[in-house]
Amino acid sequence: MATYELLINGAKRRVEADPETPLLWILRDRLELRGTKYGCGVGVCGACTVLRDGRAVRSCQIAVSEAVGHPFVTIEGLASSAKTLHPVQRAWLEQDVAQCGYCQPAAILTAASLLREHPRPTEAEIDEAYTGFVCRCGTYQRMRRAVRRAAENGEP
Repeated sequence: MATYELLINGAKRRVEADPETPLLWILRDRLELRGTKYGCGVGVCGACTVLRDGRAVRSCQIAVSEAVGHPFVTIEGLASSAKTLHPVQRAWLEQDVAQCGYCQPAAILTAASLLREHPRPTEAEIDEAYTGFVCRCGTYQRMRRAVRRAAENGEP
């Protein structure tokens, strides 16, 4: 066991953990940020996606010891305040994307990362961003519409 200082959603958080503990379990079990979901545990489904340095990453594949020194954002920290949704979250609601909602935090964070790098993404860039992402309800077309809507609204 070791103590790690992590930067999560703009706040420094100290946790004790085995160095190889996946960040996913630190977020969910130790920090009670349950928007980050467990899907497969091997990085192929995308349910555990968070932002590291503004880019979408699979938290089940990052050891807590590797997380030190990087800012992470979970779905709980994406909006600028409790009263103001992030533009991607607004687009998700406008396009009525969610069905069961399980993968939606990760899908929203994936879109935020995509739009950060490609403010006006092509269809191919959207496809690439969601490669290997599993939505069991099959809301992929609604996700695409929401990404395009967020881009139209000038997502920063």
